Amino acid sequence: MSRIIRNVGIAAVVLLLGGCAETPQHDPTYAPTLPLASHTPPPQDGAIYHAGYDIVLFEDDRARRVGDILTVTLVEKTDASKNAETKLSKADAISTSATLFGNKPTWPNSTIASNTSFDGAGNSVQSNSLSGNISVTVTEVLPNGYLMIRGDKVIGLNQGSEYVRLSGIVRPADVSSSNTVLSTSIANATFSYGGKGALADANSLGWLGRFFISAIFPF
Repeated sequence: MSRIIRNVGIAAVVLLLGGCAETPQHDPTYAPTLPLASHTPPPQDGAIYHAGYDIVLFEDDRARRVGDILTVTLVEKTDASKNAETKLSKADAISTSATLFGNKPTWPNSTIASNTSFDGAGNSVQSNSLSGNISVTVTEVLPNGYLMIRGDKVIGLNQGSEYVRLSGIVRPADVSSSNTVLSTSIANATFSYGGKGALADANSLGWLGRFFISAIFPF
């Protein structure tokens, strides 16, 4: 009977933990920017055209105003490698002899010698790739017409979530007719990709492991 009660308690705890799973949250720093409010004047009877009620017929859908949405195509790829090799060698020798009134002393000559050598080598290789699409909003239009953009994308997965965050400056000429721009054309770009949850925790190094590879570890 006690075993059944224990199993039921364990199952209840598991269900409660599963129900407490966090919903993917957006970073408030990358919150979308809303369009500027337009004050439309009241219509006046007796006229065919009313200011503020016009419809643009020959304008494309490219982002150009604050609050407009722009789709960024991520095509980031970096490859870096570094090799370093250092060799040092040094040898010193000192020999001394003393005389007393022109006669050699009975003690032998003194000789001091030292040898120092160092041989070090290092190799570092890093490769990163980021692809996909993310839609952002225009946060500000600069005096020269360039667009400052910012946004994030959060995807809830099993046992966790993944996010992509992006900010930068876009030149309107680099925006295609389909309202997309390559990530390589974004100036002052800042990309952030990561995850949260059980899978991300399993792939991260614990605090004890970080201590042993930190600079404060003396050995």
